[in-house]
Amino acid sequence: MSKTIIGNIHIVSCDPQIGEIPNGRIVIEDGKIVSVEDAEADSNVGTNGEVDVDTATSTTASAATTTASAATTTAATGGGASEQETHYIDGEGCLAFPGFIDAHCHLGLLNDHLRWEGSDANEVTDPVTPELRAIDSIFHDDINMEEAIQGGVTCVMTGPGSANVIGGEFCVIKPYGRSVDEMVVMAPAAMKAALGENPKSVYGQSSKSPHTRMASASILRSALLKAQHYMEAQERAAATGKDEPALDLKSEALIPVLQRELVLKIHCHRADDILTAVRIANEFGLRYTLDHCTEGYLIADILEEEYADRDLDGHGTLEGIICGPLISNRSKPELTRKWDGLPAVLMDTGIPVAIATDHPVIPIQYGPVQAALMMRHELTREEALASITTNAAKILGLEDRLGRLAPGLDADLVLWNEDPFSTSATTSRVFIDGNLVYEN
Repeated sequence: MSKTIIGNIHIVSCDPQIGEIPNGRIVIEDGKIVSVEDAEADSNVGTNGEVDVDTATSTTASAATTTASAATTTAATGGGASEQETHYIDGEGCLAFPGFIDAHCHLGLLNDHLRWEGSDANEVTDPVTPELRAIDSIFHDDINMEEAIQGGVTCVMTGPGSANVIGGEFCVIKPYGRSVDEMVVMAPAAMKAALGENPKSVYGQSSKSPHTRMASASILRSALLKAQHYMEAQERAAATGKDEPALDLKSEALIPVLQRELVLKIHCHRADDILTAVRIANEFGLRYTLDHCTEGYLIADILEEEYADRDLDGHGTLEGIICGPLISNRSKPELTRKWDGLPAVLMDTGIPVAIATDHPVIPIQYGPVQAALMMRHELTREEALASITTNAAKILGLEDRLGRLAPGLDADLVLWNEDPFSTSATTSRVFIDGNLVYEN
């Protein structure tokens, strides 16, 4: 059993009970954070002290003249019956942040430079494919995995694209491991659905359904209704001892959505598509997220009401909104009214909001830069940071493991040479589950 202590760091915990610690250390055991400490007080702390990040960085960084070291000590307990290695890492005055989270991307399914061979996100032969699983398409050795880590991104929600009305299962992974099975944090993590231009452009141009928005909505409803009837038939068979209905993999995959065990992750840009997503989620009482939500600022008051009603019996439950990509071009008509003020407006509603890259639309490593740029449009620094840490973790349903530097959470942390929202910032070291996976 080993313990790692990372010291001589300015901790930005993103935890309201801990806050920032200008001279801190983090203790890690078995892949988890054991304590977040004030080195000067030499004790566990929970403080909301406000510290100017830029000033603290220049001060601590200039004071750090030693190189990273690792010391091993032996701790005896109970008369020396057991031993524990303790490794010390000198953070050299760096800023320690939680590993950043990208709440919506296609990392590993749309591989850089491989073109058609590496395009494994859209099965464009059938508009309804809920039985497909992202983990069966992820290329674990994609070069973008390493670039994610270098950019301080230690966890992503990744999965199928938006060509199909129902595209398949998303998963949550950490971008480090020898196989996707080693990387998985949660699979399945959500079921992908899509409204608007993408499905109708993919199939409609080939004279197939959906050719219109109403056809996309109908296809989604039909698949959910079919799965509902299939589930009810299974329940009747179990109650009466009769034969179960013939196996239907599509309906099987949608049962967890209907039972509210799995979130329906709905791609939608235009205001009418966003409202169609809300309408269908309410019809079936689903848990759901609104992904992209480009024109959400036009109907923010309606979305705020929907979020307020999320706990009503039989009502859909809006878990959060995932904005982005926001620093891309207006590549299609439904992006005509794309506006960088979107995250700030939605944050004001109280709905959890994350900002995502939609990688490879925006390269995964530039997620923190994108979040920072939104501060030009009235998003506060705290909100920008939350969009790729605490809010993202909450939307993924992993707030008890990710998004903060606090005892009991996964030891995913990044040491930065300066404020990660600076364009000149670089990562010094990256830890995933307490393991040093990158060193600059």
